[in-house]
Amino acid sequence: MIYWDYAAAAPPYDEVARTVEQLMRLHYANPSSLHRAGTEAAALIGRAREVSAAALGVLPGEIRFTSGATESNNLAIKGAALQYAGRGRHIITTEIEHPSVYESCLQLQKMGWEVTFIRPDAYGMVNPSEVAAAVRRDTVLVSVMHVNNEIGSVQPLAEISRAVKSANPRTLFHVDGVQGFGKLPGGPLDFGADLYSLSPHKIRGPRGSGLLYVKEGVQMFPLLSGGTHEGGIRAGTENLPAIVAGAKALRMAAERRGEFVSRIVPLRNRLLAFLREIPEFTINSREEGAPHIVHFSYPGMKGEVMARQLEQLGMLVSTRSACSSRLAEPSRVLLAIGRDESAAVGGIRISFGDEHTAGDVAALELALLSAIKALKIAEGGMR
Repeated sequence: MIYWDYAAAAPPYDEVARTVEQLMRLHYANPSSLHRAGTEAAALIGRAREVSAAALGVLPGEIRFTSGATESNNLAIKGAALQYAGRGRHIITTEIEHPSVYESCLQLQKMGWEVTFIRPDAYGMVNPSEVAAAVRRDTVLVSVMHVNNEIGSVQPLAEISRAVKSANPRTLFHVDGVQGFGKLPGGPLDFGADLYSLSPHKIRGPRGSGLLYVKEGVQMFPLLSGGTHEGGIRAGTENLPAIVAGAKALRMAAERRGEFVSRIVPLRNRLLAFLREIPEFTINSREEGAPHIVHFSYPGMKGEVMARQLEQLGMLVSTRSACSSRLAEPSRVLLAIGRDESAAVGGIRISFGDEHTAGDVAALELALLSAIKALKIAEGGMR
């Protein structure tokens, strides 16, 4: 089986897995405890904070550890909205955000906040001037992802940030950086972000850890109460093994980004060229998109049917965000970029990792041709 779902979860580096095991065995004390074992655990978390901050080019005190990017996104959006409700109750985001952002905004909408959803163009790109035009005096937060997790479109974050701050300097700018870090250049400071979310398990780190960059001076309303952990904004005993191993994965991803891109871009280009020659497929990813994501549709054929057929041929693919992949409805992202319903239910996402080879792509191409043939035969038999 060849795994093509790195955008959902990447296999951990061996070094990362060993770190998790060692820490679970040797450093099991609560970092808040005053005895020596607790102090040692707290020191390890402090070092992980320094490593994570260095990878992002920020201050250690601006790093807040969470259980993953879903929690980070919820904390960024709801925590900012609740903290700064006195400034206003208006939020701006896009129609193609990850569910953890999109649904957080819908939840706030039900609680009385006004949310403006910016529609992207046919390539999934957001126009900075449209975002700026939507900013008002009572706009508390703008949230835009770096890379779309489904189709791989890359947003011009620095331009968006400048446009937002020009329209209202007090409006906070949040970036969901999950699919961009380790694949594309830039970090919170480059993007002018006040808040920035990451999840190490997308870059071969462990599950159960995440982080939120909170710019110095920005306050967050805590969503979890019960302690003073993480600067008082995220109560709960820290997941030491996942935090330390996650920091290691962040460092490794930052150091290996150039090598990753040089290896993966030719493979992505080859797959895109192949897909263009297949009349049954509609490509949904831009050629200038993220280096690790290719998304296409087989209009009229449900994505999960194609995914199952490919699995029988040894290829493990996805249809959309793993957080939405079990939904039977059309893709919200594909509908937002103007695809019709037949294409929006027939999406397939291929996401590359640093272990893929040209031979893997060749095998995938053969599997796609075989899958089309088998599905057409099955469709003809049903008629």
